[in-house]
Amino acid sequence: MSSSNSVTVQILDKEYSIICPPEERNNLVSAARYLDGKMREIRSSGKVIGADRIAVMAALNITHEMLHRQETPDVVSGGTTREQVRDLLERVDNALADDTGTKNV
Repeated sequence: MSSSNSVTVQILDKEYSIICPPEERNNLVSAARYLDGKMREIRSSGKVIGADRIAVMAALNITHEMLHRQETPDVVSGGTTREQVRDLLERVDNALADDTGTKNV
C-alpha cells in the first residue's frame, strides 16, 4: 500500500499513522475518535495512571460493551437498527403531526 493510504489519527495526544484501504478510512477515523474518547474518560477519572494502563482499561471496556451487545438478542433491544430507525421516524412524524394539530386549534 502506498502512503496515500495512510491515515493519521490522534489518540490521547499522540499521533499514529496507520495504513488502511481508502474505503475503510472513515471507519478507522471513527474508531480512533471513539477510543480517544474512552481513554480520556478513564484518564479524567484519575483512578488509572499511565497511558498503557489507560489503553488496557479502554480496551477492556470497549470489549465488554461489544460482548454485551452480542449477548443481547435483537428482540430484547427492540429489534434491528433499521427497525429502530423506522420506529423513531414514525414517532417523530406523530409528534410533528400532533404539534401541527395543536397549533391549528
